[in-house]
Amino acid sequence: VVQVMECGGGSVQAGGSLTLSCAVSGPTSRYCIAWFRQVPGKEREAIVTVQNEGTVKYKELGRERFTISRDSDKNTLFLTMNKMEPEDTAMYYCAAHPGSCPYCDDRFCIPDFTYFGQGTQVNVSS
Repeated sequence: VVQVMECGGGSVQAGGSLTLSCAVSGPTSRYCIAWFRQVPGKEREAIVTVQNEGTVKYKELGRERFTISRDSDKNTLFLTMNKMEPEDTAMYYCAAHPGSCPYCDDRFCIPDFTYFGQGTQVNVSS
């Protein structure tokens, strides 16, 4: 079983930045890794996917203000969120899927990713 663990959530003021980390228990080269977020009452939406070979695809939520980076030696990915807005308040999840990424449009992925972390809460105040 692959373990996925997110860290770095917390509170930030609007306009500020926050970096989340995602640690995967196996080599990231074996998995598609993605960041999602979810607000209460809504479906979980994709932010960015990173193919097992390294190709990064930002989705609608992450295209303008979010940046992904990775430390392959530590099997860790980082999501840096800039110019944060109150609407970014959500639970953020990292996920791993063996091999290539599932099909993802600009918001959702089908089938769903196999392994999810517990999530980390981000609160943005105005």
